[in-house]
Amino acid sequence: MFLYSLTLSRASGIQSAVYGNFSAPKAQEVVVSRGKILELLRPNENGKMQTVVATEVFGCIRSMAAVRLTGSNMDHLVVGSDSGRIILLKFNKDKNVWVKVHQETFGRSGCRRIVPGQYVAVDPKGRACMVGAVEKQKFVYVLNRDAAANLTISSPLEAHKSHHITFSICGMDCGFDNPIFAAIELDYAEADQDPTGEAASMAQKHLTFYEMDLGLNNVVRKWTEPVDNGANLLVAVPGGADGPGGVLVCAENFIIYKNQDHEEVRAVIPRRSDLPGDRGVLIVSYATHKKKAYSFFLVQSEYGDIYKVTLSYEGEAVTELKIKYFDTIPPCSSIAVLKTGFLFAASEYGNHALYQFVGTGEDDDDVESSSATLVQSEEGFQPVFFEPRPLKNLLLIDEMASLMPITDMKVANLLNEEIPQIYALCGRGPRASLSVLRPGLAVTELAVSPLPGAPTAVWTVRRSVTDEFDAFIVVSFANATLVFSIGEEVKETNESGFLGTVPTLHTQLLADSSMLQVYPGGLRHIRPDRRINEWKVPGRRNIKAAASNEKQVAIALQGGEVTVFELDPATGLLVEAEKRDLAEDVCCLELPPVPEGLVRASFLAVGTYDQTVRVLSLDPGQGLKNLAVQALNSVPESILMLYNSGPGADRSLEGGLFLHVGLQNGILIRSEVDRITGQLTDSRTRFLGTKAPKLFAASVRGSRCMLALSSRPWLGYNDQGRFNLSPLSYDALDYASGFASDQCPEGFVAVVKSTLRILAVENVGDAFNTQACRLRYTPRRLLIHPETRLLLIAEADHAAIPLAEREDLQAKMAAMMSEEGAPVQGVEFNDELAALEEQFGAPKGQPGQWAGCLRVVDPATLSTVFVTEVDNNEAIVSMALADLALPAGGAGVGGPQGGTEKLLVVGCAKGLRYMPTDCEAAYIRIYRLADSGKRLELVHKTVVDGGVPGALCGFKGRLLAGVGPTLRLYDLGKKKLLRKCEYNRLPHQIMSIQVQGPRIYVGDAQESVHMMRYKKTDNSFYIFADDIAPRYLTSVLPLDYDTLAAGDKFGNLVVLRLPREASQQVEDDPTGGKMATASGRLNGAPHKLEELVKFHVGDSITCLQRAEMQAGGQEVLLYGTAMGAIGVLYPFSNREDVDFFGHLEMHLRQEHPPLCGRDHLAFRSAYFPVRNCVDGDLCGQYASIPAKKQQMIAEAMDRTPGEMLKKLEDIRNKIL
Repeated sequence: MFLYSLTLSRASGIQSAVYGNFSAPKAQEVVVSRGKILELLRPNENGKMQTVVATEVFGCIRSMAAVRLTGSNMDHLVVGSDSGRIILLKFNKDKNVWVKVHQETFGRSGCRRIVPGQYVAVDPKGRACMVGAVEKQKFVYVLNRDAAANLTISSPLEAHKSHHITFSICGMDCGFDNPIFAAIELDYAEADQDPTGEAASMAQKHLTFYEMDLGLNNVVRKWTEPVDNGANLLVAVPGGADGPGGVLVCAENFIIYKNQDHEEVRAVIPRRSDLPGDRGVLIVSYATHKKKAYSFFLVQSEYGDIYKVTLSYEGEAVTELKIKYFDTIPPCSSIAVLKTGFLFAASEYGNHALYQFVGTGEDDDDVESSSATLVQSEEGFQPVFFEPRPLKNLLLIDEMASLMPITDMKVANLLNEEIPQIYALCGRGPRASLSVLRPGLAVTELAVSPLPGAPTAVWTVRRSVTDEFDAFIVVSFANATLVFSIGEEVKETNESGFLGTVPTLHTQLLADSSMLQVYPGGLRHIRPDRRINEWKVPGRRNIKAAASNEKQVAIALQGGEVTVFELDPATGLLVEAEKRDLAEDVCCLELPPVPEGLVRASFLAVGTYDQTVRVLSLDPGQGLKNLAVQALNSVPESILMLYNSGPGADRSLEGGLFLHVGLQNGILIRSEVDRITGQLTDSRTRFLGTKAPKLFAASVRGSRCMLALSSRPWLGYNDQGRFNLSPLSYDALDYASGFASDQCPEGFVAVVKSTLRILAVENVGDAFNTQACRLRYTPRRLLIHPETRLLLIAEADHAAIPLAEREDLQAKMAAMMSEEGAPVQGVEFNDELAALEEQFGAPKGQPGQWAGCLRVVDPATLSTVFVTEVDNNEAIVSMALADLALPAGGAGVGGPQGGTEKLLVVGCAKGLRYMPTDCEAAYIRIYRLADSGKRLELVHKTVVDGGVPGALCGFKGRLLAGVGPTLRLYDLGKKKLLRKCEYNRLPHQIMSIQVQGPRIYVGDAQESVHMMRYKKTDNSFYIFADDIAPRYLTSVLPLDYDTLAAGDKFGNLVVLRLPREASQQVEDDPTGGKMATASGRLNGAPHKLEELVKFHVGDSITCLQRAEMQAGGQEVLLYGTAMGAIGVLYPFSNREDVDFFGHLEMHLRQEHPPLCGRDHLAFRSAYFPVRNCVDGDLCGQYASIPAKKQQMIAEAMDRTPGEMLKKLEDIRNKIL
């Protein structure tokens, strides 16, 4: 078995975000790390965050910082990763890629305690940077420039201190004096030697300054002082000419200003009035805004409250530290202030956001605490309280969808669509959701209006060449044409000059701002001064097809006569330039846009009914001679030519010209046209649907793209240098055209039957579009009921207050009930309440307190059909649908006598605690689905002992339950479950149980998979096979009778198989397993599972599913991760592909090593050596490497670069 691994949807969680000017001096950009992906984001003119480039670094990005050399106006990026190297990156705008400027090795690879990379701090003047480890090691690198003004880096200077744990590092601002780095450190040397634990309780954190002496080229510990033991974060204060210098130490409940030879200035952090007294307030993220006149800091607490911190100072003496409540947004892992007045918030969970500053927090009515008003009482410092309020200083501009974390996922076609849907449980607490993902792009419907009759085509026309937006929508019918003007509203107009009594075949705005209408009887040329020139078709023939660009018009008459007109710039008239009789009826024509700086386009593409496409030359005097002919296997329906601009700014000149042909059998052919000779090469085909694709030009991200309308609409566009063809999640469209207005700068107008619709595509570049349904608590488990096709969701939250006990909500809900007359069942059913809950977070309960609920959701409407809270402080830990045999005389259970019934089984733990996992009591609840699945009725609840019921599964009319490390078999009784058999020799904690026939696959939380059987005669279980390696499993999926796929929490994916001989032996065992249990090896099972495939994904895998992602496609393995990524493993069907992709991967490892200095082979083998799995993400980077390297690798593999790219595209199209 050989697999091809590919990420379908990149990780959407963000671990850290850094603001800087990376691509241009004034560019407002944010670099974010998403685990192993480095992404550059930039807000566009409308305030939408757009991905400029996303790079897979095949390593773990642990820390990042922007560094700007003195006198420079652009930033470099310093990255600390698990590669044991410090990396300096520079963004190349022309090629749209990150370029490695420096790579210095200082330690071993991997995320280790004493290998630096966890922290990176930069001197504000860009003269040095410090990279630190969690413990002991710190290195300082001096940054300089050589004669050519390129960045250079010194050898590292050590600032090590053994037995010291580091909590935070920052580069202090001290003007042009020697660079100083501050660190919060804890010395544990004494605590390590003292067995009584007394020294550990006395251990004290210190604030230490390290000075880098540029003259002596060494690092010294300049100053150290004890600091509050709750200190967790350092913020550098502007110094030199801009401020007093020094640092702000963020500690639990306090922010303290500290500097050498300066007394500390302490202020208490305002806290919410409803916060329990034993909970402190910690600062988790910060952003500094520095202007010439003044600077302030925005810091965010773990509850999401943002405070504005300001310092009053005279010279270098700070007199007062003020902390003022600013606003509340969901808790973030990083916040960044952009110079243009935006705040980028990278949320811990849920969607990331871009806010605009509408105030600077100068209001006096907001709560403020100050060091001047600090009151010390006997119990400590007196707290300052505030009430969170709706946003006042910030305004939400844009949201970036995030699925982090995906806790469970199912793939099923519940809505009878072409492709199955992915149902994923995402998020946490009040930001949790059930997301339905469909492959393709999301479409927003902006307007729908009815039309009189059935239209045959639609176009948009601008009034003048310089206009940004369209002025008219032209709709053609079988015998008439309607023109609508676009303004505040779309209404019919007569002032356009178009002929309304004939059907229109084509329209175009020409280069001199005149308009052209092509109709069956001729051409109508409407000049800018509204004079009209007509050209009538000679004889009784009609125009059958037409095409144009801003300077040329081509028409084809019945019988195959093609005529080309050109716009004469002197007279402003259309002049006949070339004419040719093809002697074959023409079905479609296409003229590409005129390239910049040229007078005309060089080619005309003609599709004819003899199943060919010809490329004709438009050069003067050539007489439209044939340059290339392509034979097709069906009649062409429509043609479109696009210039493919590569990544970066100046690639529009290098990009190729591509010819797209839609055939009547539903296939799209894409061929490259040589820009000099017109020859057609490198044809690629893709089946789009059952209808013949009609191709139209539209605009995406400022460049021309293709709309292909078949039985579903598709969009072909360039994204980061690669041509993507993605389906749109919308009904089939009949005709369409690009559309631009001030409300919708990049949309399209389309006709469907007899309606006109204006649509816009969102999130171009995403593999999936998402619809979400809000949930109340963190979702834990998802099931699909096979008969009713309803979704069952288990939700549970720790330290949360159950709905019934929340007094603040009960009052609000009662008020709403009196207004609306209907009771509100929960927060998530009311938009207003849910928005507030999402902004402020849910109130915090006590440790060990749980709230949870069971929910039934209808996938068609994404609405909750039924929800019930789980009482008694129970956490839902497992859930299954099982066919259970009803007890005889089943009156007690309330079902039919005898027989089986599909019941919902839920495992709960009361007062669940972790580290170690333990609970006060555990229960298994049985629910019946009443009203055809629309209601859950509790049948009974059984107390179980021995641990947490981590997994449940039906087995031959009975229930298998994994309670702690014990596997038990239960029968359904009238009042409770009846224990029939148990096996208590499993290692740690059962986390999954799967059944196939008589075999039971038990997944352990730390010791991988055990294959078991149940012996009915002895009423006992026995293990007949287990794994050779310990694996901390998170998900197990049986692939066939002998094979399983499993994912673990360290991000490893493995496929295990029981060898064929062993499998046969187990099935034919005459002793019924008696001998097998006695003959185990090394306390293990008699047989061992083979590892067929091993692969390190690089992110904790939370769920595995198998599905066909295309109608009639091959079955693939899908996985979801904790960072919100969705990936796929595609099984190769032939040996040739295995060799091809295996060799390509090998060449790319050599020629294109990962950006962060981690060895690719070592990364994919982080825990177990990679085996039988090709990394499709690395192979996909072939498209973005320099052309010379592409050529070299292709030659080494006896292919052309075009063939290589075609193979990569084909395999991607097979998957999605």
